[in-house]
Amino acid sequence: MTPLDQAHAAMETTPQDDAARLRFYERLADAELFLLLAKEAEGESIAPELFDLSDHSFVLVFDTEERLAEFVGKPAPYAALSGRVIASMLAGQNIGLGVNLEVAPSSILIPPDAMMWLDDTLQHAPDQVEATPEAFTAPTGLPETLISALDQKLSTAAGLAKMAYLVGVSYDTGAKSHMLGFVEAIPDAQGALAKAVSEALTFSGVEAGALDVGFFETTNPVSAQLARVGLRFDLPEPPKPQEYVPVTPGSDPDNPPKLR
Repeated sequence: MTPLDQAHAAMETTPQDDAARLRFYERLADAELFLLLAKEAEGESIAPELFDLSDHSFVLVFDTEERLAEFVGKPAPYAALSGRVIASMLAGQNIGLGVNLEVAPSSILIPPDAMMWLDDTLQHAPDQVEATPEAFTAPTGLPETLISALDQKLSTAAGLAKMAYLVGVSYDTGAKSHMLGFVEAIPDAQGALAKAVSEALTFSGVEAGALDVGFFETTNPVSAQLARVGLRFDLPEPPKPQEYVPVTPGSDPDNPPKLR
């Protein structure tokens, strides 16, 4: 069961649960998908294989290379793209998305209007405002679905920050809210992290919810205040590059050199 299988199963089990449906689309957007092509890519240009199914044309994607190979039954060209990139590519083209057709429990046809909705939802950018925090408290009253959504979303942000703390916050304007404070975030990644938090809020199904985002260095006294009262999320470390060690032919007894 892949994460997409699990999200699809939850959606199918509770068809009236809007939050489960939103979580499936979030997993779809965040997943690396393998798009079946009609021919090999030429530079940055790709030609997806189109299938006329139901009332629309569809392109086909699979969440593992093995599933694509099982569906096609022979070597076939493909492009590995994120779900959000594919949604943007299909938006306005009147083309739907076939996901894991016939090879997985998450087999589903997503119509063009749903792909348009997904792309529109992913395009929303958080508002930028300036206010001075005066006090931080432990977070209260937030639904568990939002906590889980944040945990899942931040697990995909490897290396973009060291950690994050979820806290209640009071501002000098008198306003009160909740904030996710990132510690040691890469400056160029701050926009992406803010958007990721916005998406977690949107896809968690919390209506009329708001969650502020802040960025702090470890040396900033605010970071210590966040650590005292906040709910901590540790972001994964970036994968370390594998060091290439050349192997002398014949040095491995289980892999003798081949005669030409």
